[in-house]
Amino acid sequence: MITKLTLTIEDKVVHSAKKYAHRKGKSLSHLVENYLKSISAKECGAPIVSAKVSSLKGVLQLPDDFNYKTELGKSIAAKYSR
Repeated sequence: MITKLTLTIEDKVVHSAKKYAHRKGKSLSHLVENYLKSISAKECGAPIVSAKVSSLKGVLQLPDDFNYKTELGKSIAAKYSR
């Protein structure tokens, strides 16, 4: 559910925030929402995960015996042994 929120903020802060949001290709509402999510997640002790990262959850299926440290070691060794 989306709820409208009215904030009282100095004009120059709003102006610079809108410019920042435009440069990042985001809306000011999106930036404020993500900021509020991040500070509330920190307080709850929950890890901060972006929506993009959350959308990737479950995309990759790995075998039960997969060891990422072993695979990372192999990848690094292959990269630097050339």
